[in-house]
Amino acid sequence: MITTSPEHVTATPNATVTGLAAPSRGSAELSTWHVDMPAGITGPEHSVSREQVWTVVAGSLEATCDGRTEKVAAGQTLVLPPDVVRQIHAAEPFRAYVAMRADGVASVPGTEGTRVLPWAQ
Repeated sequence: MITTSPEHVTATPNATVTGLAAPSRGSAELSTWHVDMPAGITGPEHSVSREQVWTVVAGSLEATCDGRTEKVAAGQTLVLPPDVVRQIHAAEPFRAYVAMRADGVASVPGTEGTRVLPWAQ
C-alpha cells in the first residue's frame, strides 16, 4: 500500500506532479504519477527514454509528438513513444495519470545529458 504524502509532490514551473508508485515507494519496475497543469501552460520540449501512457481524467491537453498534435480529453489515453520529442500544452486545466518503466530519463533538445524524473524514482 502506498500513501501519497507531501514529499511525493513536485512543483515545477509548468505543473504539479504527485508521485504514486516508484522504486523508492515499493514498486520494482513501474512508476506512476499524476500531473495537474493549469490552463495556458506549455511544458518544455523534451524526450523520455521510455514509453509513457497518459490517461486524462479531468480537462484536456494537447500533446505534440514527432511534429503531430493531438487533443486528449478526459476519458482518453495517449501513448507517447520513447525517445521522441514531445511537448504538452494545457488549453484548459487538466489532470492526467501517467505510467512508465521506472528507469526512464528525460532529455531536452539542445542540452547535454539526461535528467531523472524525481517523482518516478
